[in-house]
Amino acid sequence: MSWEQVTFSLSPRSKGCYLITDEVLRNVPQIKNYEVGILNLFLQHTSAGLTLNENCDPDVRTDMTSSLDRMVPEGDFYIHADEGPDDMPGHVKSTTVGVNLNIPISNGRLATGTWQGIYLCEFRTYRHTRRIVATINGKKK
Repeated sequence: MSWEQVTFSLSPRSKGCYLITDEVLRNVPQIKNYEVGILNLFLQHTSAGLTLNENCDPDVRTDMTSSLDRMVPEGDFYIHADEGPDDMPGHVKSTTVGVNLNIPISNGRLATGTWQGIYLCEFRTYRHTRRIVATINGKKK
């Protein structure tokens, strides 16, 4: 078994859900060297999230953002509000969505479903650069 780890930054984005599969693959080319394994992606932030979802229709990303906003609205009812009205809702959404993913690797490729893509869900209005630690564990080819 082999381990590899790389940390990379995503391009800055404002609030929304973004398909980042290609960006992950560009930054973690080592995936192609594994016959079988697991890719763990860990987002080093508390007001954004990572998830897998529909990779074809961009309306899904828009609907995800608006659905999460309805579930966890901004407002003056949060105690933690020093960084603005989107800060505490961002923390709650981050906890709800999660900050890590485990994706199987098979024959040098991510073993995602046909319609699955990796999403960055950015919960802050202002554009932020986000960092991901990618760890691979598996059997090399």
